[in-house]
Amino acid sequence: MNAIALSGITFVCIAGGALFGMFLPGHHLSTDEKDVVRLGTGLIGTIAALVLGLLIGSAKGSYDTQSTQVTHMTSSVVVLDNLLAQYGPETNDVRRLLRRSVAVLADRMWRENSSEAAKGTPFEASAASEAFFTKLQQLSPQNDAQRSVQARAVQIATEIAQSRLLLFAQTSNSIPMPFLVVLIFWLTIIFGSLGLFAKPSTTVFCALFVFALSAAGAIYLVLELGQPFTGLMQISNAPLRNALTPLSP
Repeated sequence: MNAIALSGITFVCIAGGALFGMFLPGHHLSTDEKDVVRLGTGLIGTIAALVLGLLIGSAKGSYDTQSTQVTHMTSSVVVLDNLLAQYGPETNDVRRLLRRSVAVLADRMWRENSSEAAKGTPFEASAASEAFFTKLQQLSPQNDAQRSVQARAVQIATEIAQSRLLLFAQTSNSIPMPFLVVLIFWLTIIFGSLGLFAKPSTTVFCALFVFALSAAGAIYLVLELGQPFTGLMQISNAPLRNALTPLSP
């Protein structure tokens, strides 16, 4: 389920809890009963706030980590292309394969190609990546400088492959659904208690609407940060796609 749909469900649950509580006979409760409800709600509110803060912090940390990995991989691709250019003109075919493999990589990571958009399928290196690595290993260096460049290029290509595999392993949202269900339940209880002691009025309805929208927005933020390659807050793929200039024929 995507972030917009789940945050919409969160808003409906929270707003429904507030409306349900508003039409319960809360004004008939005694002072002691009201205190018990307020204390219990305060405890749940504190727990929910802590959990939500931890979720946002964890999701932001994961988003920043993957953004850094993409930046590092982009710089490694540029360094690799420069090394191949230093090797000599005989690496032009290898460099073209590198550009093709980078385009395929971006399509698969950001799921911009419908054939690459299926989730849950096992990871397989693309044909362009396999051809590039094979061509790179088949280079025949003629001197020590070329041998050094080839060894360094193979090392960087291996590091890029490892980063690519790590990013593919992190593309799914790591927040368990039962965890979110419990959090939404807590928020529903909190808003239900808010409506319990409020008399229906336009001001109360507007305030609860804004509060519910804010809480649903927090859930949306957590889910969006947990999916950095899709949605409105996705990491830009422009630096990776534009890292290498086209080679002349």
